[in-house]
Amino acid sequence: MTVYVALLHSIVLGTGRRVVMSELRAMAEGLGFRNTRTLVSTGNLVFETASEPVAVIEARLEEGFCRHFGKHVDIIVRGASGWKRLACQNPFPESDGSVAVVRVMRQPLTTTHLEKLEKIAPPELRLALVDGDLWIDFGGKPSETKLLSHLTAKKLGVGTLRNANTVNGLNAMLDAMPDAKGD
Repeated sequence: MTVYVALLHSIVLGTGRRVVMSELRAMAEGLGFRNTRTLVSTGNLVFETASEPVAVIEARLEEGFCRHFGKHVDIIVRGASGWKRLACQNPFPESDGSVAVVRVMRQPLTTTHLEKLEKIAPPELRLALVDGDLWIDFGGKPSETKLLSHLTAKKLGVGTLRNANTVNGLNAMLDAMPDAKGD
């Protein structure tokens, strides 16, 4: 068995309706994933399954999610070793874990993306591109910057934001799993 981390882009199903994490685990188990676990109520799933290409697992999860919850949601999957690498490469480890975030990408971003974002980012905001994922140290409340409107799938491709606290929490979950090697 291989261990994977899956990140849902959104858990909002409609007005006043959100995905309950126990339902997300049950949906994943119904797809044949084992030892499913969630972290906080924002769509972070850790599970085991036979080793497959990440794109295949993403498609299975997205199709299963749509059937179960009636809405398409982009889901980004990383193997355990890929996630551990992402967590260890945080370029802003000294920052508050709630304001340092990473946009985990399905397809890697390029330096061209970074250069465009640097031109519109306020001076107090720090950006770094690490293995195609975009790290941002907002230095304050992310919701108070105009940069968020430029971090969309339409502008950057499929991806989702997680703060460093969540990244580290998922990494700790993987550390507690004896077979968390996959990628």
